[in-house]
Amino acid sequence: MKLNLKKPLVVFDLESTGLDLVKDRIIQISYIKVLPDGTEIRGDYKVNPGQPIPQEVSALTGITNESVADAPSFKELSPKLYEEFKGCDFAGFNSNRFDVPMLSEEFLRAGVDFDFSKSKLIDIQTIFHKMERRNLAAAYEFYCGRKMEDDFEAHRADQDTEATYRVLLGELAMYSPENQSASERILPNDMDALAEFSKMNANVDFAGRIIWKPILNKDGAPVTDKDGKEQFIEVFNFGKYKGIPVADVLKRDPGYYSWMLAGDFTNNTKQILTRIRLREFNNR
Repeated sequence: MKLNLKKPLVVFDLESTGLDLVKDRIIQISYIKVLPDGTEIRGDYKVNPGQPIPQEVSALTGITNESVADAPSFKELSPKLYEEFKGCDFAGFNSNRFDVPMLSEEFLRAGVDFDFSKSKLIDIQTIFHKMERRNLAAAYEFYCGRKMEDDFEAHRADQDTEATYRVLLGELAMYSPENQSASERILPNDMDALAEFSKMNANVDFAGRIIWKPILNKDGAPVTDKDGKEQFIEVFNFGKYKGIPVADVLKRDPGYYSWMLAGDFTNNTKQILTRIRLREFNNR
């Protein structure tokens, strides 16, 4: 099964010091960049996180403080990764919930404004869970016909990336029109459709502090554009302004913007908030 690509697709996986997007850091990044002509370019980097790697993470991944002591920091790697990733779509296993947000945070901390909103984000786990509801090992056995432990060593980013890539190809083959008679069981070989299918929520930012909400008219019916497409607006999803449009809050309570920028929010959330603020300022 060859991917139907309009632009390059980066299939990737991260290992990190933990799961906190604000406090934890990447210790390994591995990727397969698939070009529209089918060419595959692989990359695998150990990363010095600039902070101690917890013992339990080392036990799980095999990556120790000593093994990354001479590795580059993410900031040092960021120019190369930016050049490799710009103009690409992204795919991973649970990537929309963790890997993409974590990668976004690391780019922003490095002073690199990588705009993931211009990329299609395809979450292989979401596709799998919607279709079969299992984990990566079960997905590999189900779609590839082999046990993952027979082919790979667990909790290694490069090997998990290889498995994830093979699962994506297996998903597209299994749910192709040739192999499915029911229309709801057909998965299109199209990155736009796969990215839409990968969505589990209406988040504007990766952390879900800001979400999309349908715009309703005075009768409570959804507002649509001239093509009949439903229109949405950004609203806060937490705190005292939960459910209130972000633009309205920034207008009535300008100090809320400063409070969030100084607060313990992800850089991506602050970036999205700033973009909305600038957009509203320019629309005056």
